[in-house]
Amino acid sequence: MKKIIYLIAAALILLGCSEDRSHILKVYNWADYIDEDLIGEFEQWYEEQTGEPVHIIYQTFDINETMLSKIELGHEDYDVVCPSDYIIERMLKNDLLLPLEMDFGQTPDYLGNVAPFIKEKFNEIEGHGKNANDYSVAYMWGTVGLIYNPEYVSEEETRSWDVLRNPAYKGKVLMKDAFRDVYTSLLIGLNRDAIDSGEKDMRDLAFDTSDESIKLVEDYLNSFKESVSGWEADFGKEQMTKELAWINLSWSGDAQWAIDEAAEMGMDLRYTIPEEGSSVWFDGWVIPKYAKNIKAASYFINFMCKPENALRNMDMTGYVSAIGGDEILENMSDPEEFGPIDASYFFGPQADSVCVNPIMYPDKATMDRCGMMHDTDTEALLKMWSRVKGDSASVWTYTLICLVIGGLVAAVIIKYVKKARRKKMHSRKRRRK
Repeated sequence: MKKIIYLIAAALILLGCSEDRSHILKVYNWADYIDEDLIGEFEQWYEEQTGEPVHIIYQTFDINETMLSKIELGHEDYDVVCPSDYIIERMLKNDLLLPLEMDFGQTPDYLGNVAPFIKEKFNEIEGHGKNANDYSVAYMWGTVGLIYNPEYVSEEETRSWDVLRNPAYKGKVLMKDAFRDVYTSLLIGLNRDAIDSGEKDMRDLAFDTSDESIKLVEDYLNSFKESVSGWEADFGKEQMTKELAWINLSWSGDAQWAIDEAAEMGMDLRYTIPEEGSSVWFDGWVIPKYAKNIKAASYFINFMCKPENALRNMDMTGYVSAIGGDEILENMSDPEEFGPIDASYFFGPQADSVCVNPIMYPDKATMDRCGMMHDTDTEALLKMWSRVKGDSASVWTYTLICLVIGGLVAAVIIKYVKKARRKKMHSRKRRRK
């Protein structure tokens, strides 16, 4: 209902303001990825800070590539969007981002609340001559690991990715249908000995899409693919709560949801990152090239970095904010529920023994063994992924992708044709006056 109200209000605003975009902020975000009450609160806060009114048009997407196509092909004038790390790389490569404006006048600068660990990871983003921290601010983050049911799978087994190869779990394994996440995680894990010996560098490995590395991961996936009962986009966590699967290679955010749901049903589910290592992922705020209200966009990003707003977004979405600091640590600490871990990488040296959720904030030793994904050879990885899953699935997937892209292109063409016609008619009317 809130979304409908926002859309109606936005439409009325646009009708009243015509082409005046100085008081309109267009935000494009993942679905269910914000405390929507903050949208209206930002409008009030922005006017208090600047003396200028602003009204938000808020829209959502479910796939990174859908968002990217609208900006890249349609030149949509969104002011703020929230892409994933590898898409930020692609947008930087294709010159689709504007640098952040960080002069907020008398308004406090909350961007500094982003944890140093996150900023360091954003320094690893391939910016093609640009520093990603100048063009993006992290929003949420997480890890890739294993959700498992300890009634059927032992904790000791899950210390290694090889648990997926146990024939005893045939038909009880689920895989996140996310080729880049799976590839990066397994590639790091399969090269653990070489990384520890110094033979290979984990940062370099995260960019590696050589034939040798792709074959290594592909062979590993093929060794247990007969045990996989499903390649899931979102149903895996629910399958785990119904005991239809015992192991799920998935994201930490999905794990937390599944664990919470299972607990309400009296079931025990757990999440772990194998000792060989895995990958981390990030989503961040950016200002696209075709934005029309850069000032309000910058203030919006700044507003989202306020600790109290970060806590509200975490509470609403279940994901982990990139914001660190004492206020976040105090609110996330719970000695009655969690044992002490070293979270100093995120909260600073004073947090070397704190009682926080290890799913949301894994211990430092674990994080040291995790790398981040990059916008590497997408075509080669997709081909590998489709070979592992089966050609029939791949044909349908590619067909669907082509249909979606074709529809987007057609929509863009129709939009511009209509716009050109309106412009022509408008110019004729003006000449007649």
